[in-house]
Amino acid sequence: MPTHKAETTWTGGKDGSGEFSTESGTVEGTFTFPTRFEDELGSNPEELIGAAHSGCFSMQLTAFLEGEGYAPTSLHTSADVHLDPADGGGFEISRIDLTLDADVPDIDEETFAELAQRAKENCPVSKALAGPEITLTATLA
Repeated sequence: MPTHKAETTWTGGKDGSGEFSTESGTVEGTFTFPTRFEDELGSNPEELIGAAHSGCFSMQLTAFLEGEGYAPTSLHTSADVHLDPADGGGFEISRIDLTLDADVPDIDEETFAELAQRAKENCPVSKALAGPEITLTATLA
């Protein structure tokens, strides 16, 4: 299995900025303290975690659905990553809320919910992020 790489270079102090990129070159950008902790437009590490988590979950669910004979038409997953003050100072990712809107023909609600839950528990990013609570709201069209 391949190993994937991303990197960041931070320049300066709290007034500085970070530049991140992936090995493939398809994802790159900058972030600052205001883009992370305030409402300034720009990226931040939590947004990147959310993108990774929603993508991984969607792929894992697709694999489970196809393994059970279902052909999903579309899966739209969002990940709300909550960054909150931590006890004792600093910050922590306290929760990630996955929200899924799916169009999967010929599947019943119970099977859909079971496979979505299995995907949440088994996608590699969920496993890597097992520290914070990860919730799931899944809706079948």
